[in-house]
Amino acid sequence: MKILVTGGLGFIGSHTVVELQKEGFDVVIIDDLSNAEEKVLDGILNITGKKPVFEQFDLRDKSKVENFFSRHTDIEGVIHFAASKAVGESVEKPLLYYENNLGVLTYLLQELSKKGKASLIFSSSCTVYGQADSMPITEDAPIKPAESPYGNTKQVGEEIIRDTCKVTPHLSAIALRYFNPIGAHPSVEIGELPVGVPQNLVPFITQTGIGMREQLSVYGDDYPTEDGTCIRDYIHVVDLAKAHVAALRRLVKDENGENYEVFNLGTGTGSSVLDVIKSFERVSGKKLNYKVVSRREGDVIEAYADTQKANTVLGWKAQSTLDEAMKSAWDWEQKIRN
Repeated sequence: MKILVTGGLGFIGSHTVVELQKEGFDVVIIDDLSNAEEKVLDGILNITGKKPVFEQFDLRDKSKVENFFSRHTDIEGVIHFAASKAVGESVEKPLLYYENNLGVLTYLLQELSKKGKASLIFSSSCTVYGQADSMPITEDAPIKPAESPYGNTKQVGEEIIRDTCKVTPHLSAIALRYFNPIGAHPSVEIGELPVGVPQNLVPFITQTGIGMREQLSVYGDDYPTEDGTCIRDYIHVVDLAKAHVAALRRLVKDENGENYEVFNLGTGTGSSVLDVIKSFERVSGKKLNYKVVSRREGDVIEAYADTQKANTVLGWKAQSTLDEAMKSAWDWEQKIRN
């Protein structure tokens, strides 16, 4: 079975391609390399023994999307990662996020709707919940007004898919609401490769630990949490990748109850920013240089997943601890700097 993975050379995309190829799927990747590098293909090859087909172009070009599907008529499913993903940047550049995250999704759905039967796995986010009323967050938690344009693109993206599935019975889709993916493949062949200044906590920690960054900024220590810093659910990227394969198999085997479903993907455990820093210090043996600064716009106080639905319905469960994920991230940072 041939699967298109958009953004397949990115952090989560590349790890998912590895798991798909391990399970026998044929993979085609589209990536514009705006936040990835082509050499990731070599890492995928080294792990799996097979290099996926790769095409480089910007999915915002509708004619190129149409041309791709006219050439690859045997694509049976799409795992859609390609999107802009930084909360802070989305506040500063909302139109970029709406064009990239919603326009591209629409083009892909238009092509999938033309097929006799097709499956879509959508890379969504726990940001759709905003600041949830209670923890852990279930899939039934209310979708609140988004705290950022990025969060809004995930909310609206899910609505676009749901509305399309209502009128397209031969299209099945699953939205996977990630919490916070971290870490790297245990082979240290692939990992997170942020372009420029990292927008996520863990690569900023590892870059500070190795001396690339002078200091880590901790945005606020006056939140109503045990140590005053924000709490998130940090999940190892390999665990997250395996969930995509489980979700795809559910659609391929027609095991889905409805043709649009949502699942939370996390560990079910909340860790504060200071917890993550301490974890890094444990696995690296280094003291991290960090400084508390004022809060950042768009950040919610806490968010961690109720994973019961994914555990029981998908038959998937996160396996790795925070320390194991941090150790893999640190191993990766050392490899790419050395």
